[in-house]
Order: sequence, then C-alpha cells, then structure tokens
Amino acid sequence: MSVATEELVAPPPTESGLNKPLRAFVALAELVVAAVSVWFAFQAWPYGIANITERYPNGLVLESTRWVGSWMSLAILLGTIAALLVLDSVRQLVLAVRARPKRGK
Repeated sequence: MSVATEELVAPPPTESGLNKPLRAFVALAELVVAAVSVWFAFQAWPYGIANITERYPNGLVLESTRWVGSWMSLAILLGTIAALLVLDSVRQLVLAVRARPKRGK
C-alpha cells in the first residue's frame, strides 16, 4: 500500500470583501433612509397625543391628555431604526475608506 504525499500549498491571496469603495454609496443610502425614518417619527409623534377638554353647564372645565401608545411606539421604533442605520452607515463608511496594510513577501 502506498501513501501519496501532497504538499500543502497556501491559496493565492484574494482581495477581501471588506475594503470596497462601493460601501460609501451604501452608507449614503442608509443615511437617506435614516433621515426619512426620523422625519416620519416626528410626523407620527403628534398623533400619539390627544388633548380632551370637557365643559359642563355648571362652568366646570376638565382638561385631560390622552396618550395613544400605538403612535408613540411607532415613532420610537422609527427613531430606533434610524439610530441603527446611522450606526451601520458609519461602519460601512469606515470599511469603505480604511486603508489595508500591504503584505510583505
């Protein structure tokens, strides 16, 4: 029985998928989506507040504020999504412009 001996050869270096200038456009798109998300969050927040005023014949005026949780939670969710998109766009931008060190041969 013979044993075949093979030398282990390292694969040729390939370009990594991290340092790509195209990521800058992805970061820009994420910032635009984050800005739109913040705009919608500010539009949704006032729907979550309802001021109610009741006037009675004896001159009694009762004012109350009703908080609508669905609209407020939508606004908070949109703000959270915007924050995560900004964070990811910073990461994408850092990966787009990061200079990789040259490998010595």
